[in-house]
Amino acid sequence: MDDVLSRIRLAGAIFLRAECTAPWACESPSAGELRRLLKSQAKRLVLFHVVAEGSCWIRLGEERVEASAGDVLVFPYADQHAMGVAEHVPPVHISALLPSPPWDELPVIRHGGGGDRTSVVCGYLCCDAPLFEPVVNALPPVFIVRPPSGPIADWVNASIQYALDRSTTPTAQRGMAVRLPELLLLEILRLYVQSGPPQLSGWLAALHDPIVGSALAALHGEPARAWTLDELARRCACSRSTLNERFSRLVGRPPMRYLAEWRLQLAAELLQETTLAVAAIAYRVGYESEAAFNRAFKRTMGRPPAQWRANGRYG
Repeated sequence: MDDVLSRIRLAGAIFLRAECTAPWACESPSAGELRRLLKSQAKRLVLFHVVAEGSCWIRLGEERVEASAGDVLVFPYADQHAMGVAEHVPPVHISALLPSPPWDELPVIRHGGGGDRTSVVCGYLCCDAPLFEPVVNALPPVFIVRPPSGPIADWVNASIQYALDRSTTPTAQRGMAVRLPELLLLEILRLYVQSGPPQLSGWLAALHDPIVGSALAALHGEPARAWTLDELARRCACSRSTLNERFSRLVGRPPMRYLAEWRLQLAAELLQETTLAVAAIAYRVGYESEAAFNRAFKRTMGRPPAQWRANGRYG
């Protein structure tokens, strides 16, 4: 998992702080409304809440979870949801509580009846990287992670506070605070998978499968190798039909298609972070010709490698 997550770049920010007092309940925007609010064109939007103080419930459809200080809630599909501490108070839509954009400083919502306080920090991340899709698609609509006490919990709390402290400074001066939501979510994903929740599916479940996990490790370890399905099956000590069926079912695509996408993700990283020529990158990730690489990259990323490098990742 780390070899994939380490190559995924997520753009995002902490965009809201809520200070609520009991009794209270509010409703989030829909994914479409949130994109308009944040002026995001990304296909994939991930929402997260950090409960900094107090406790509350979160309801998404028929599912309800309880959260308290220190918990991190993740909504991989940015689905509309309600949260609060009151059972019989109609949820107030968040748009009625927010000041009108644009915001010069981080918006702070103050809402409720004056009782026990709950403080929640809200952030979002977006990413259109192809290899982020199997990760997200394997996650439930909402999940909750409580970082274990000790260095990890201390880091999460310190990171949120730092990002909040820097949120009122001009964007150009925010520095590390811009990447903190990305680092936070990736760490929360690792903690979630390591906890071995029973509802793991897809790509994340594949990591724990003895056959598919072995295949993923082989492909990630030697992406430029001229792999064939037969050779990969031998490496995993199974038949090619077993590997192909099991890999496709868990990962959502056959092994060779996954390898092609993984190579392009590696190439995208090299285009962004090095000055290597396009031809050198093509050979490094396993393409025998620059022309074949150019065609595959444009088909997947929407632009030729040189143009993609000049314009930035998803600009």
